Amino acid sequence: MVASSHRLLFHPWEVNSNEMVKLTMRLYQSETDYLRMRDFLRQVFLLNDRRWLSWSVVRLDYWRWHGIANLGDGTLEKDVYLWETPDGQLAAFLNREGPGQAFLQVHPKFKTASLEEQMITQAEESLRVPSQRGGRALWIWTNAGDTQRIEILHRHGFILYSDEGEHQWRRNLAVSIADCPVREGYTVRPLGDRSELPSRSWASWRAFHSDEPDKNYDGDWKWYLNIQAAPLYRPDLDLVAIAPSGEVAAFTTIWYDDATHCGEFEPVGTMPEHQRKGLASALMYEGMRRLKQLGATQCMTAGGSPHANGLYRVVLGPIYDLYQPWEKRWAG
Repeated sequence: MVASSHRLLFHPWEVNSNEMVKLTMRLYQSETDYLRMRDFLRQVFLLNDRRWLSWSVVRLDYWRWHGIANLGDGTLEKDVYLWETPDGQLAAFLNREGPGQAFLQVHPKFKTASLEEQMITQAEESLRVPSQRGGRALWIWTNAGDTQRIEILHRHGFILYSDEGEHQWRRNLAVSIADCPVREGYTVRPLGDRSELPSRSWASWRAFHSDEPDKNYDGDWKWYLNIQAAPLYRPDLDLVAIAPSGEVAAFTTIWYDDATHCGEFEPVGTMPEHQRKGLASALMYEGMRRLKQLGATQCMTAGGSPHANGLYRVVLGPIYDLYQPWEKRWAG
């Protein structure tokens, strides 16, 4: 397990904007690189005013402990490319998440068209995958306001995939947190011990696979042990709403990074038969109160559907960034 210490391993450095710094690229090599990537993302997140213009350390950990460990979404050794300065400082890295999806993590002092051109070219060469529609495809995600990257994507033949997108919601925790009592008969509390993991796993399946028959659920709940092994996992922030029957009806896992004083909700879900009872809202409001007690000053989450974004707008407020995929396709 990666150490959960928030001590920054490297200090932010100054770069003369008139000086060309030669960067070298290499593949991810070791756990030391992972620690450096986590530290790098914390620095970048703070420099970007705690906006997801690059990933947060929480999303990187979630990719590793859930995406890779549970879903088979790539590997660090084959799907992460680092760009470094001559003295070994990390300037940027490129990584995948799901198949054919690429993400550019760039320190703002190195965010040049030249570097992003290199990173996009590397993604085209290394991260495109066979498509169900034939040929090969690649999505590169970017903030909707990143004109530099969008211009490069246009030149490389990428087209905005407007049917998809992610609203990245954020809220200042200095704003008063509403009281949201849970529906009578339900209880909000932290997830219980190992014996409650099967119920938590079943709730996750029902929340995110409601259009599939129940027979498709394999009954395996041990995947959740990987979630609990992630560096920033805290049992007191892994919240559930318990139905009168005793089953997990709704849930949210909250990840708090005390290096950035920011908490993230990932995931948030409710079983279909328990929806429209305010359970997700009650969980999030309780989570915000717990975060504030820990010293958090901001919380965030991302929504990819109208239903989710409706919830997050009500609970977190109107402030969000739009994160969109740009697609390129190759024949054959």
